[in-house]
Amino acid sequence: MDQDQILKDIKNFSKDVRKIILRMSFKAGSASAHVGGALSMTDIISVLFKYKMKNLNKDKERDRFILSKGHACLAYYSALHLIGKISNNELDTFEKDNSNLAGHPVKNPELGIDFSNGSLGMGLSLGIGLSISSKKKKENFNVYVVLGDGECNEGSVWEAAMSAPKFKLNNLNVIVDKNNFQQTGKNFDIMNLDNLSNKWKSFGWDVEEIDGHDIVKLKNYFDKKKDSEKPKLLVANTIKGKGFSFSENNNDWHHAIVTEKLYNEAMKEIK
Repeated sequence: MDQDQILKDIKNFSKDVRKIILRMSFKAGSASAHVGGALSMTDIISVLFKYKMKNLNKDKERDRFILSKGHACLAYYSALHLIGKISNNELDTFEKDNSNLAGHPVKNPELGIDFSNGSLGMGLSLGIGLSISSKKKKENFNVYVVLGDGECNEGSVWEAAMSAPKFKLNNLNVIVDKNNFQQTGKNFDIMNLDNLSNKWKSFGWDVEEIDGHDIVKLKNYFDKKKDSEKPKLLVANTIKGKGFSFSENNNDWHHAIVTEKLYNEAMKEIK
């Protein structure tokens, strides 16, 4: 396919993800939703689900995705909808009683959700287990894990980070959504995560750092052939709440209510 068309398709997918995130948040009403962290990872998940991840409608051969920062599930559900896994009617049940779409992902293979995630720091270990399984069973799939930068406060992340290079898991791809915030404030003020790339390099990972909203750079990164036996980690510099003037770099939108007025105004900003 023409490269310009591929990029156009990814950008359109990303726009649609943002629209769906806002719609689901609005429909959730007083239950509110984790908006900011979902919007910061929208371009990342769009490149993965629209372009990079393979055989998503198959079983053993499909690439696996783990959203370790489970509170950002609005972006995950939106992507699953756009690839045909979750219906419109199902989307509208988000955070409602008896819904399959809770405020954090609950395992549901029929909807494309392989793992439950809510407690931070768990997803990387799950990804390592999957990567080891893929190699031992000679199943040719890759594993993609999205971590939050605030999540990297968790000691379990670094225990897992030590083990992946030891097992030479070059089928493991981790993306850190570095939006510089966590629930209660700026990461710098809570737990200094400066030199995050160097920290991961020191644990033996193949590390790169790019703009996490630049579709071209994201695509080029995932297109690179990496011959190393090392697991791969991308530090994606992002903006929390990316895409809407009311939410960008505004940590009030970590978890908040989208009113009808705000929803209508925000939808006009998507170009």
